[in-house]
Amino acid sequence: MLRAVALLAVMFAQVAADPPLIDNDRVTVREMPVVSGPAGSVGRQTPTSLWISVTPSKSIAITLKDKAVAPLPNTSGFPNAFPRPGNNRKVFENNRVIVWDFTWAKDVPTPMHFHDKDVVVVYLGTGTLRSTTPDGKATDNKWKPGDTRFNLGNRIHTETLIEGELRAVITELK
Repeated sequence: MLRAVALLAVMFAQVAADPPLIDNDRVTVREMPVVSGPAGSVGRQTPTSLWISVTPSKSIAITLKDKAVAPLPNTSGFPNAFPRPGNNRKVFENNRVIVWDFTWAKDVPTPMHFHDKDVVVVYLGTGTLRSTTPDGKATDNKWKPGDTRFNLGNRIHTETLIEGELRAVITELK
């Protein structure tokens, strides 16, 4: 038992020494080489951090910082990003975050929507997602399991999976 604890301490020290995937005034996001559960499972470590399992041996840890930003008022005329139609479910909520598990259906666009909150997105599948703004500008992004992004709120777009199978755990920051 003592040997296992020592091994975990060494692993966590190495992770802490590695540069974070994301580090800004809202969050620090790190990859964690820890067995944590099935892909997409969300665990809460402390009131200010949570982990998202990507594979049986890889998780993403999100540590929340003290800077809270109120959701932006939605005057866009479009619905908020979540909840949305399709294969989505709320998996966790507290006074700091709302965590959604969403799977895109190939060639089925999401409704045009407004992001009223900043988000951390952890991708769990492999695919190409096309994001289209109201003016018709489209950007294609290829994602693979473990790709993680921080996106600011105050965005309007629709998303269409044009290739592959794609699922993500999306953490909205309150």
